[in-house]
Amino acid sequence: MRKVIGIGETVLDIIFKNGQPVSAVPGGSAFNAIVSLGRAGVNTTFISEAGNDRVGRYVIDFLKDNGVNADHVNVFPDSKSPISLAFLDEHNNADYLFYKDHPHDQLEFVYPEVNPDDIVVFGSFFAVNPVVRPQVAGFLEYARDRGAILYYDVNYRSSHKDELLKITPNLIENLEFADVVRGSSDDFAILYRMGEADRVYTAEISFYCKKMICTDGPNPIVVRAENGFRKAYEVARDGEVVSTIGAGDNFNAGFIYGLIKHGITRQQLVGGLSEEQWDGCIATGQLFSAECCKDIYNYVSKEFGSKGLNAL
Repeated sequence: MRKVIGIGETVLDIIFKNGQPVSAVPGGSAFNAIVSLGRAGVNTTFISEAGNDRVGRYVIDFLKDNGVNADHVNVFPDSKSPISLAFLDEHNNADYLFYKDHPHDQLEFVYPEVNPDDIVVFGSFFAVNPVVRPQVAGFLEYARDRGAILYYDVNYRSSHKDELLKITPNLIENLEFADVVRGSSDDFAILYRMGEADRVYTAEISFYCKKMICTDGPNPIVVRAENGFRKAYEVARDGEVVSTIGAGDNFNAGFIYGLIKHGITRQQLVGGLSEEQWDGCIATGQLFSAECCKDIYNYVSKEFGSKGLNAL
């Protein structure tokens, strides 16, 4: 069975609405995607670190309870779990504050088994953080050499905009590793001072990676790929939006789910997807994202996930 391996941070998201905390749930960009895939019955593994505290234990137990292999989540003796405060506005979009109290970032892990056509999802500041870069880059290189598909979610927050010069070499290396790059117009506006998908693809992405997905909130999703492929997809507006936290992470989960559902191998991906294959993967990406937005949590519901590969 193909598996999906996530590598990224763990964090406890405390969610506020109208100035009051309404929920506290484990999160993190790759974490959210992996939990949703675990709930959907996909063979999943997560690589990370967790604090040596109650929150860290909760995060690890949460992964296990959702069918995710947490053997590669390390706990260091003097570490405390990072916390994020997410404030929902009147449109249920989130503004974040991050608190991290690790004495030093570190990432030590034994590589999980990686087989051809397994899928690795990575992204956010974790993927460009100079402190853990040697370990992250080493694993990405190992996974690529083993024939895995590498899916890169840029997910670059404005809180790190002052570090752009420092992380640019790592960003470029990630783009070179990636088989698919997904970013939002906001990400690209922070990184490149332009958010328009076609300009970003032509000027900044296509030289390193031929497949780019640009999401833009409620506006159409734009896909660009080799041989001049371009297609815009209207965003479905089904049901009430309770929270947009995790919407992009769950789009990633759904797109990856689509790759597995449609049996798309790395060889096929590198060779170029057909319009029909793009349509199928974007559709499952939208389904997962819309499902996540129906509740205060960062992932699809267990009921949604239990429908299985054939039902979506």
